[in-house]
Amino acid sequence: MTIDLLLDIIKETLSDCAKILPFLFLAFLLLEAIEHRTSEKINKKIASSGKAGPAVGAILGCIPQCGFSVFCANLFSNGVITLGTLIAVFLSTSDEALLIILSHPQQKGEIFKLLAVKIIIALIFGYAVDFFAKKHPSPEKHIEDHCRSCGCHGEHGGILKPAVKHTVKIMLFLIAIVFALNFLVEALGIDALSKLLLNNSALQPFIAGLIGLIPNCAASILLTELYLKGALSFASVTAGLCTGAGAGLLVLFKENRNIKENLKIVALLYVIAVFSGSLISIFPI
Repeated sequence: MTIDLLLDIIKETLSDCAKILPFLFLAFLLLEAIEHRTSEKINKKIASSGKAGPAVGAILGCIPQCGFSVFCANLFSNGVITLGTLIAVFLSTSDEALLIILSHPQQKGEIFKLLAVKIIIALIFGYAVDFFAKKHPSPEKHIEDHCRSCGCHGEHGGILKPAVKHTVKIMLFLIAIVFALNFLVEALGIDALSKLLLNNSALQPFIAGLIGLIPNCAASILLTELYLKGALSFASVTAGLCTGAGAGLLVLFKENRNIKENLKIVALLYVIAVFSGSLISIFPI
């Protein structure tokens, strides 16, 4: 690869990301404002939802970023919510994927399809898990008890600083991933890249599901960009984003001392995601 071609890839990458930057900042600013005003009420709603937990979790888990998956991992570890509610939130969480898709106006129709499919998956399997689960929340556990220990009732700062921080963090990940993908497309070609990722293969949802388990927003960005470039199918990106609970998985292992139970939850999440993705690949949406 020549220096000129490498410079062209860098210019293309920076140009693509520069177009996204204003949208990301405004989106994060809006999310911070919403979180500032409503996060405590929403968190209490999840914690006190009872039998409606999976439905509430499936809908609220769709809000971009992994804040709700982190909070629900804490609640589950402290015995406040059901396993079905936790699974529903994890399945519907897409971390940064929705923001990345929204920053591509020509792809905005994919948002509604992805949200609808993930909510349906989260609802079905959230209630199924609660139906078969042996472990249930303790009636003595309350959201207030958890919040006193986790500090979520503390004073909040302004919205500008965290919005800038999130934007810079995601933009750095985005530049790195888009550059790597542009480099691979130029070096291999999109068809070869698709074949490398086993596109049109029954195994691709399994690979995407493993990528989604990486507890970092880079995983959701990578999956989304691969999908937008045509290297991942809708079925596979669904599988990957269903396992993409972000930092929620890290918090689960940190707060819940039952490692065996945590591993079972991860395995269950992966099986559900891959099964759902494989089903979609057989019956395309």
